[in-house]
Amino acid sequence: MTRVLGTGLLGLTLLFGSGLALADRADHFEGLPADTLEQAVANLSEYNRKLAALVAQDSLSPQDMHAVHQLTYTLENALERIHTELGDLAEVLEEVHVASETADPDTVLQQGRAYLDKARTLVP
Repeated sequence: MTRVLGTGLLGLTLLFGSGLALADRADHFEGLPADTLEQAVANLSEYNRKLAALVAQDSLSPQDMHAVHQLTYTLENALERIHTELGDLAEVLEEVHVASETADPDTVLQQGRAYLDKARTLVP
């Protein structure tokens, strides 16, 4: 019985302890913000270069691992913004597509321009 109780306490400690570790992890670093698509693309470009330089090495020091850990927060923020913006971009393109099928030139012009403005942020 004592063994079962001890095992149960150990399990609860691991369960709650890992929850605390995850809570600590979430607040560990924030990374640079990606409030706009332009900012997200700029951060993605810059921080991809930094990550590329680190992973091009044959081995990673503890300082390198820390640098990778920190920069991934900025990359995650950038990718989240890009994902959100590209979802919206696909919807705008669909409006252009449907308008072209239904002979709606006003929508094609307006939404086509909106699509291209945003798409050019990714591909000039």
